[in-house]
Amino acid sequence: MNVRAPLSAVVTTFNNAATLDRCLASLAFCDEIVVLDSGSTDDTRDIANAHDARVSVEPFKGYGPQKQSAIDKAGHDWVLLLDADEYLTDAGRSVIERELQSPRADGYRLPRQEWLFWCWPHPATRGNHQLRLFRRSQGGMNQVPVHAAPEVQGHVIDLDAPFRHCGETELSIRVDKINRYSSGLLEHTRGKRRRFIAMRLLFYPMLAFLKLYIGKRYFLNGWAGFFAAKTQSFYAFLKYAKLLEADRKREVQPFE
Repeated sequence: MNVRAPLSAVVTTFNNAATLDRCLASLAFCDEIVVLDSGSTDDTRDIANAHDARVSVEPFKGYGPQKQSAIDKAGHDWVLLLDADEYLTDAGRSVIERELQSPRADGYRLPRQEWLFWCWPHPATRGNHQLRLFRRSQGGMNQVPVHAAPEVQGHVIDLDAPFRHCGETELSIRVDKINRYSSGLLEHTRGKRRRFIAMRLLFYPMLAFLKLYIGKRYFLNGWAGFFAAKTQSFYAFLKYAKLLEADRKREVQPFE
């Protein structure tokens, strides 16, 4: 019988009491659970301790650096990285356990199933594949300011091991998040050369909608799928609109 490679689960937290229990329960098969907290004031750390996680506390350093600090604390080379509002499905666990008996790659992109306001997506809706299972000796978090993600210097393949994201439950919460993210992107690109912003503003929001609604089959999810695709389109509009607005403001004086 093949023995699975040792696996560390890594989770960063901040006031995630509402979702952390399900997250950590789905990771119970791992050889260790590493939780890096940013100073929660709710029951987050008590929940992590109840799952025998190895808990550390550090001030928040930014999304990417905080994740990297948590990864560095793992005791094993193989790392499964989840957010506190995500959890691995039973099917995903079985696939990962089989794969790590004889790994074919240095990193794996797993399909993330998104909560769509009031329902989980139709089974035929295509998940967004994200690199979440990897050898930490082969990579780590990149330096992208808003959407930092792991990168691996080695062979990376897709693995049909789904995990779920307990996302926004209300449209207003999603819109607030879009506004924050687009403003954060603007702040981190300040002073950098930006080309073809007007063209991107005109065409990319429509392409973003079509990619989700048609390409990933969000149309199978009724109004929930339409809302999700439309808000993604709005995010594309807002980030380029804010960039164009900033450029125009630099060219003129206010109230001329």
